Amino acid sequence: QGQAVESGGGLVHAGGSLRLSCVASGIVFSTSTMAWYRQAPGKQRELVASILSGSATNYADSVKGRFTISRDNAKNTVYLQMNSLKPEDTATYYCKRESRIANLAFWGQGTQVIVSS
Repeated sequence: QGQAVESGGGLVHAGGSLRLSCVASGIVFSTSTMAWYRQAPGKQRELVASILSGSATNYADSVKGRFTISRDNAKNTVYLQMNSLKPEDTATYYCKRESRIANLAFWGQGTQVIVSS
C-alpha cells in the first residue's frame, strides 16, 4: 500500500503564498495521477487540482490563475504552489493518489493552511 506525506502548510496573510509538497512512496509515481483536495471546517472535501502522468493539469475554478500543481518524478513529489491566497482558501489540504481501482487510491494525512484577512 502506498503512502503520501504532505508538508508546507501554515499561517499566511491574505495575498501571500505557500508551496505545499507531497512525497509519495510505495507506488510507481511517474505513472500515477496525483491530486490536491481541501476541506474547510463544516464543508465537504473538494478537488483543488490534479496532474496526470503526462503532466496535464486540471484546476477548480476557484483557484485557476492562482494555484499551480506540478510534479517531480525523480523525487516522487507533487507540489501545489498557492499565490494570492484568500481567507476562503483556509482548509486542510490533502494529497491523493488517484486510481480507478479503489484499493490503489490513497490519501495523505493533510496539512493545514490558514489565511488571515
